[in-house]
Amino acid sequence: MKSKAFYSLLAIIAFATFSDQIVKYLIETGMDYQQQIDLLPFLALFRVHNDGIAFSMLSGFGDTALIALTIIVICFVSYLWWSTASTRWISRFGFALIIGGAMGNLIDRILHGYVIDYFLFHLPSWSFAVFNLADAYISVGAALVVIEEIFVWLRDRRTGGGQTGKN
Repeated sequence: MKSKAFYSLLAIIAFATFSDQIVKYLIETGMDYQQQIDLLPFLALFRVHNDGIAFSMLSGFGDTALIALTIIVICFVSYLWWSTASTRWISRFGFALIIGGAMGNLIDRILHGYVIDYFLFHLPSWSFAVFNLADAYISVGAALVVIEEIFVWLRDRRTGGGQTGKN
């Protein structure tokens, strides 16, 4: 991996982690628990604490298990990031966002024993799970990886590079 690309990706990880932590600090110190501040008719700030992972899954696992699981995920995604070809810059950018988001949530879990969530998409009769900037980084990063994989698969199919078992 070229050093310039490596340091650029580290900067993305640092930006994602620090921006997430700054926003969480502002939410945690500036809003009451479960206070709702409507920003748009469908978007509000709504401060809550998440004892689990995405959508409060695994909330009964406890902090130690969730910290260990998060570290394992960060290590695995870091391996994928490191081993992905430098020409696959969209995937590498996505992996960096995933790592940065996971680190932001890991910091919360270590410092507080929960993750601070605050974005709420809602309609009058429906609302989406409350999430945070780290979750958004993770979701966007995963989407970028999937999108690039689809484009590479389509390109390989068109050029015949992805065909196996045909004469």
